[in-house]
Amino acid sequence: MIFDVLGWIGMILVLLAYFLLSLEKIPNGILYQSLNFIAAILMAIGLYPKDAWFSFTLQVVWGIVAVVALIKILKKNKN
Repeated sequence: MIFDVLGWIGMILVLLAYFLLSLEKIPNGILYQSLNFIAAILMAIGLYPKDAWFSFTLQVVWGIVAVVALIKILKKNKN
């Protein structure tokens, strides 16, 4: 049950992030990438016990992309 709840929260977060970005309410910055990272982790947790490995892998990669983007943004903001 808790895994399903976490997966649903993750799904809502990734859709919210994309919706806000698409409507230009937020930039492709720290907030957007943080929402993507948190969403990916929550969805991966929700998928793990279901043995849905293709979807689980997608979420892990999505999370890694978000972390790489966050690092790039933070380095850029530091300079």
